[in-house]
Amino acid sequence: MRNVKGEISAIIEEGCKFEGNLSFNGVARIAGIVNGSVFSNDTVIVSEGAIVNADINANIILISGTVKGNVKATSRVEIIKPARFEGTITTPSLIVEEGVIFHGTTKMADNKQL
Repeated sequence: MRNVKGEISAIIEEGCKFEGNLSFNGVARIAGIVNGSVFSNDTVIVSEGAIVNADINANIILISGTVKGNVKATSRVEIIKPARFEGTITTPSLIVEEGVIFHGTTKMADNKQL
């Protein structure tokens, strides 16, 4: 994963389960289970072992866990092995590492369209 600027301001730790709408200011790391929707004005990190059944909207989204849902990033999305993704990604920049399981579609849009 590329360097993420700023310190992590919120964590859903491994062993935690959350259902509903999450909204963060700053960098958020998800290592547990989330069902619903996730929003951040900065970065969302889905750690290895995390299970996210949610739509995610953020500036930068880094995925190394399991995500099922629609993902929209204004800057970029990075999917890093051993990630599993199912859904639709809308972003101007997408990086998918070899070995990732990807079932879905992508919509490449410039920042003006997001």
